[in-house]
Order: sequence, then C-alpha cells, then structure tokens
Amino acid sequence: MTIATTLSTPVKPVDGPAAWRGDVLEKSGDWLFHLTPEQVGDLERLGVKFVEDDPDLRFATAADYPVPFLADAIASWGRDVDAGRGFVLVRGLRPHLYSDALSAAIFFILGLHMGDPMRQNEMGDLLDHIYATSDKTMDDPTALPSKVRDQLVFHSDSSDVVALMCLRPGESGGASLLVSGAQIYNEIVKRRPDLAPILQEPFYWDWVKQDPEAPANTYTSPMVSLVDGVFSMYAGATYIFTAQDYPETPRLTPQQIEVVKLFDEITYEPGMAIATSFQPGDIQWLSNYAALHSRNAFTDYPEPQRRRHLLRLWLKRDVGRPIVPGFGKNSVVQDRSTQRAGQADTRGNFHIGVAAVPRLIA
Repeated sequence: MTIATTLSTPVKPVDGPAAWRGDVLEKSGDWLFHLTPEQVGDLERLGVKFVEDDPDLRFATAADYPVPFLADAIASWGRDVDAGRGFVLVRGLRPHLYSDALSAAIFFILGLHMGDPMRQNEMGDLLDHIYATSDKTMDDPTALPSKVRDQLVFHSDSSDVVALMCLRPGESGGASLLVSGAQIYNEIVKRRPDLAPILQEPFYWDWVKQDPEAPANTYTSPMVSLVDGVFSMYAGATYIFTAQDYPETPRLTPQQIEVVKLFDEITYEPGMAIATSFQPGDIQWLSNYAALHSRNAFTDYPEPQRRRHLLRLWLKRDVGRPIVPGFGKNSVVQDRSTQRAGQADTRGNFHIGVAAVPRLIA
C-alpha cells in the first residue's frame, strides 16, 4: 500500500464508478459473477487438497495453491474492487455438499489470490465468523457485532478488502447492505461544502469496543482520504462517539459532530444503499475504501448447526492505492506472519479444521 505524503481538502464531488446509488446499481446486476460448473469442480478438488495438506494458515501462499482456471475471473474481481464499484458477489459454490472445513479451505485459497490475510483479533485468528453466540443487542456496550443478531450500522472494516462467504443464511432477515462512500461524500459536498473538509481531519476511534483485547483504548484516522484524485473512506459513527467515553480522548468539536451526524443521515436515505440476500456459497469481495457495509437484523433457526454462519477474511491488497498516513484501522492491525511484541502465538486457530469452527464468545 502506498502512503501519500500530502493531504488536500477539495470541496468538489468525486467522479467514477465507485460513486453510485443503490437504487440505480441494483437494476444492472453486473456486480454478480457466476462460477461455471467446471470452475466449481476445480475449486472443490483444490480445497480437498488444502484440507489434506493442513498447512499453517500463517504461511500458506497463493503459489502453493494455484488457480489458473480462475485467473481471468480473479483479475476481473480485483478490477471491480480496486477501481470499479468497489465490490463483487461471486455465486456458485455448494457448501451444502461440503464440510465447513472444505468450505473454509476454498474460501481461504481464493482469499490468498485476492490479497494477504490479516489478523482479525489479538489472538491472531485469520479466519473469523459472523455467527450469533449471544442474544445481546447493539445497545449493550459489551455486544460484539459479529456475535449478535441485531441490525448493524454502516461501517468500514479493518483491512483493504473484507470478504464474506455464506455457509448458511438465517431463518429470515440478515440481508447484506452496501452503500457508496463516494456518493455520501458527494452529497455532503453538495449540501454542506463547509463541513466536507473536516472529514479529512483525524478522528479518534474506539478500539476496545471492536476488540476487547486491544492494546490501546483508541486509534486515529480521518474519515476521508483524497489524494491524487483517488477517494477513500473509513467510517463508522458508533466508534467515533464511543471513543468519547475515555477521558483522555480529545472532545469532538461541534463541527465534527455535525458532519458525522450528517454522514449517517445521508447513508440511510432511501435509495442510497443496495441490499443483497446471501445464498449458501456466495462470496462477497468488498473494498473498505469504496463502500460501507451493514446488515439487517435476522432470526436464527433454533438448532446451532442451522444458524446463520458467514466466514470472514480481512485482506491486505497491495495495489499502490495512495492514501494519507495512518488511514483506517489497518494501520494498527497485524499482518498474519507477525505478532505483538511480548506476545506468543499460542491462542490463534492456525489450521483450517479448527479455524472453520466459530469460537463461542458471548
């Protein structure tokens, strides 16, 4: 990832395919990619090899598991994510025929070809789970978004790319919602050009409420990076406001509060977001710089083995995107082959058989 050395504060809208409205984009369908039966068969065979090899996930490489039969498709997904609308949904895999370990293996292999996996918690896990293990709601300050059934607010994750694979949908609800960061910014520029430059100033974000074992209460990042005409957004009002709970955090200015609230208001306006219902086997590749994501509340089946279950990867994708220094949480998230000073890799699930099983975290 290229880090820019200058920060500009333009007050004009940004152009390009990443600036879209959901009510327009949903009519096109060009964000959906269907795997062929031949590609599915090849991926299944490669996934079986991965399970049998049982490599350490910290050190497995794309070269170890080549996918020449998908090279053109993966290149097109990358273009969509990096320089297009910011996301693509891949459909065609058959997890109802697989063990969860095989599904996770196929997902991890594809992830290796889309970027380098990043650690998703202080234990070092590279594969995480969106699986409700708690009946808490997001009104509870101890609730973890990936472990509850409540509706989530729009936000960015802690990587260049976030990938989700649906193993099983819930009984009802749980639609994936995406909204264009560039389009939100354009609306702010149009309505309140006086506030738009504030989005490029550093904000304090709550780290502990995202990861209870975080080494600090907060980190800093602007909400918008705009360098050399390349727009990137990192957002999530919840953690900006909860960072104010710590006495050492500088207080938000009235203008900062106003622009964050305006951002949220625009995000939820009718027609801004696109909703997609995950089917078993669907994989969504999403640029955290281009689009924000959330989901609707959902109802689970009572049986644990039938509960809504998504796998998640955070990926570093080094394509030379210019961003301002310290942008996003990925500046404080660890690479998969490193660990915090003074900590030993003893708690992470680094083999696919155990990594495919969700941790029972309340």
